[in-house]
Amino acid sequence: MEQLKQLFAQWAGEPCAECLAIGAGGSARRYFRLVGATRRCVGAVADDIRENEAFFAFSRHLHAKHMPVPELYAVADDRCHYLQQDLGDQTLYGMLFDKKRQGGGFDAEMLTLYKQALADLAAIQQAGADIDFSVAYPRAAFDRRSILWDLNYFKYYFLKLKHVPFDEELLQNDFDRLADSLLAADCNYFLYRDFNPRNIMVADRLYYIDYQGGRRGAAQYDVASLLYSAKSDLPEAIRAELLSHYLDVRNLKGDARKLWLDDFWRYLLVRILQTLGAYGYRGLYERKPYFIESIPLALTNLRTLIENHPLLLSPLPELARALSNSLNSPNSLNSLNSLTPLTVTVTSFSFKQGLPDDPSGNGGGHIFDCRALPNPGRYSEYKTYTCKDRPVIEFLQRKPAVDLFLNNVKGIVAQSVDKYLERHFTNLMVSFGCTGGQHRSVYFAEQTAAWLRQTYPMVNVVLCHREQDK
Repeated sequence: MEQLKQLFAQWAGEPCAECLAIGAGGSARRYFRLVGATRRCVGAVADDIRENEAFFAFSRHLHAKHMPVPELYAVADDRCHYLQQDLGDQTLYGMLFDKKRQGGGFDAEMLTLYKQALADLAAIQQAGADIDFSVAYPRAAFDRRSILWDLNYFKYYFLKLKHVPFDEELLQNDFDRLADSLLAADCNYFLYRDFNPRNIMVADRLYYIDYQGGRRGAAQYDVASLLYSAKSDLPEAIRAELLSHYLDVRNLKGDARKLWLDDFWRYLLVRILQTLGAYGYRGLYERKPYFIESIPLALTNLRTLIENHPLLLSPLPELARALSNSLNSPNSLNSLNSLTPLTVTVTSFSFKQGLPDDPSGNGGGHIFDCRALPNPGRYSEYKTYTCKDRPVIEFLQRKPAVDLFLNNVKGIVAQSVDKYLERHFTNLMVSFGCTGGQHRSVYFAEQTAAWLRQTYPMVNVVLCHREQDK
């Protein structure tokens, strides 16, 4: 953090007043939001210099071509610390998840955003086609070796961990044939590699992040990644509409359109297999609940693909047999006992009315005392408001002590949530108390619940305002 602050001061010409850790998902990179008097940015710390150099080169190239990617502000001499444009915290996946949680779903707004994402993808794929791919990491192209890496990842971390029977020699022959058919497509585009809704930021427009694994390849792969992202679970009719929209943006018609689609289903197959390999490693091997919960969704995508395109596996008999065993055997992951989800109950309360009860029987959890923080209830203009009202929210957001307190809370709670998920615990309580249970405690409960839902989508978050709800 100190190196990032020094880099910020050199870039901004002013000291860094705040440096707050922000979530990085499954990435090994660490991210921080740095804020000064007039400027702000996101700082990153990443130890893989070759991957960093790929990200720097891709960012500069795409930004110079006016693609909506974060502007790279500064890079430290060690090439491990760098600053980039702050695009906020809202992702396309987060928006979709919030709509589903609130009883909605893939509505007209989401359809418009996804169509924009696909139009932007088409532009990025072509704008990045003339990148110097010698800097790409770990491969300059999605070539035979890259494809076989993905397929063997699926073999070792999914099929073998699930004890699915197959003939290794015959399966490798099928992998070779599949690679040949994939490489017969037009492979002269920028392949983003991880084009999914978690890497699409929603700000004044859509922006795109985490493309450091990019390389030369076929355009179909990235379209498949977005439309068949397992956790997004898009309706099949929506996928068909979005796929048609992408092809219209590309102005593909007639035989060219049919040929592109023929290649698309093969690229979708290899993308789903890569996803199952990744989920197998993170879930079956490392026992991370989020990835275990994602496996049935990826299997559903696989089943849908095979049922809708039964001839796809005709040239790949041993792979077809292995996939059939995966989907239909009693040992299939469709019949996995689902892990009991973790419920985090976030409560605001008044200390004058006593501590909140824990009906789960877990015995309670974290209790944070907000009474040392600035109290809007002491000012007459705020007495008729609660902390759900904009004037009180803005009052607290202007206080540096409030941000410091909230950042400390996130660090403490994250440590517990991570461990509770690892040990398959089912209940955690996080409570915020103040004098009357109307202002400060409500603000921190609201902020913490929103952060938990964004950072831990697999966790069930229950929000309760004990005094205010009365």
